[in-house]
Amino acid sequence: MSPNDSPLFQPFDMRGLTLSNRITMAPLTRGRAGEHRIANEIMAEYYRQRATAGLIISEATTISPQANGWYQSPGIYTSEMVEGWKQVTQAVHEEGGKIFMQLWHTGRASHSSFHGGQPAVAPSAIMIDDGELQHTPNGKEPREVPRALETDEIPGVVSDYAKAAEGAKEAGFDGVEIHSANGYLLDEFLQSKSNHRTDQYGGSIENRYRLLDEVVQAISQVWPQERIGIRLAPNGSFNGMGSPDYREQFTYVAKQLNQYQLAYLHVMDGTGFGFHALGEPMTLSEFRQVFDGPLMGNVGYTRESGELTIKRGDADLIAYGRPFISNPDLVQRFAEAAPLNPEADMSTWYSPTGADGYIDFPTLDAV
Repeated sequence: MSPNDSPLFQPFDMRGLTLSNRITMAPLTRGRAGEHRIANEIMAEYYRQRATAGLIISEATTISPQANGWYQSPGIYTSEMVEGWKQVTQAVHEEGGKIFMQLWHTGRASHSSFHGGQPAVAPSAIMIDDGELQHTPNGKEPREVPRALETDEIPGVVSDYAKAAEGAKEAGFDGVEIHSANGYLLDEFLQSKSNHRTDQYGGSIENRYRLLDEVVQAISQVWPQERIGIRLAPNGSFNGMGSPDYREQFTYVAKQLNQYQLAYLHVMDGTGFGFHALGEPMTLSEFRQVFDGPLMGNVGYTRESGELTIKRGDADLIAYGRPFISNPDLVQRFAEAAPLNPEADMSTWYSPTGADGYIDFPTLDAV
């Protein structure tokens, strides 16, 4: 299928923001922001190289010191961080691209070594049970039991999201994505496996959704709803997730989010990132039945499966992650049906190794 015929290459009006194509660059944590978590020149070049995507979603960016849980990932809670991100948004916009910032609180998927010896926070004092070691500034260490947030602490977390959204706006982003997936704080509140609270933030499907809704409302005071996206992972097992009532929970979440005029709902419908195997995977077509706005699919898509999914009407946008790591010109390669570069060495994905495995991949034009 030629680019002229392919739905992937058609422009998309995303609630008034025109995207040049339907190919989204998924958020990809890369750990290049340094000890002070400030976006830098090499990060600006990395995003510039990939600005032909219809939309870039930035790597997950922490909203506060409490939210940190990944070595040398960037933040958006100081004026220096805001200034650092300005060079990234400028680089993307100079190439005609659009970029949203993904807002992140790692919750229990953190470690006391990030917090001066104090435990990470979570909805409940339940440790991740995936058998994996935690990546920390000291290397890999055992998982820890987090501290349950007190009810009166939760408004402060909501406020941190709103302040981070203000920082993203000042830094020049086109919008924000709320990270509510992959076993991080908001996902932890949504899921019965990790949320055993007995206050108004737990105990029922409706209560477990409450924090996400409060975050959406707070950020809506900073950004128009049309510039807010939300990411969900109903099928995921990453960070020890997967709840027996996942289908009921995430159907309810999507129905509630449908009351807002969101930029998009970003659903990790693929199972290649880890599947909890508690039932049949939730599909984009299920979400389409309860969510009327723009829908984005993610995980394991090829050009062909992305085209088919949009053509069927199950999604409006398709997010690609790993292919964008080693193919900065992924859009051109898809358009020309050109072969992709070999997948990058995984040891360079997350480590602060500078240009190596980050901005040094050849483009078609260079070849």
